Amino acid sequence: MPNKTKNTLFFSIGIILIGVLIQILGKAKGDPLVFPGILEILKAFFNLLKTPETYRLILTTFWHLFVALIFSTVLGVAIGMAEGLSNCVRQIFKPLMIMLRSIPMIVLVVIIMVLTKYPKVPYIAASLVLIPMISEATCEGCIRIDRDLIDVYRLNSNFSPRILFSVYLPLMAGYLKQAFINAVGTGIKIIVTTEYLVQSRNSLGKAVYSSAYFNEYEEIYAYALIMVILVLLVSGLPLLFVKKAKS
Repeated sequence: MPNKTKNTLFFSIGIILIGVLIQILGKAKGDPLVFPGILEILKAFFNLLKTPETYRLILTTFWHLFVALIFSTVLGVAIGMAEGLSNCVRQIFKPLMIMLRSIPMIVLVVIIMVLTKYPKVPYIAASLVLIPMISEATCEGCIRIDRDLIDVYRLNSNFSPRILFSVYLPLMAGYLKQAFINAVGTGIKIIVTTEYLVQSRNSLGKAVYSSAYFNEYEEIYAYALIMVILVLLVSGLPLLFVKKAKS
């Protein structure tokens, strides 16, 4: 059996396992309201997919995620490159990166809510959490590059944007790809949480809040399934670009 088929099979088994766990929890809790059956969740899921408003919610949340990813990627790669090229810069930024990685997300969101307008909170909160993740991967990738390769290019040219995009970034592609995949999963969780807290209009976070308020837990699980699919789609973009580049 090909590896791709095996991976798909095991992935499907994992999805079934999640459904079984929900059913077990529902039986253990004895509360079908909080843990509805799989059929009810799937029914709510397909009902949401048939509703045009659902795609409006997805678009809003996806836009929040897209902007946060772009901003955190640009700033994270810039900081990571500076840290990778200079130990001095790395030590200066280290306390800040540790603080951003360690501070509880709810505390960070509350501080941002106090300092800025609510519509900006999802962008800022997600960016501040994702920047250390991307900068750390960039820094590690830069440090791990074979120095002999860098020395060869330095014989012909000093560090420049052309060297960055044609030499450094391709050699760090593995680190950046994994950082991007992790950032997408983490980012959408932060985005939806902040949307929930600040009541962002026409967003998945607001929809989850409304479903919880009216005790429509099957919709909450359905929205969670939509978010998982969204993460899988966005995470697959780097692989798609890599395949196109190779072909």
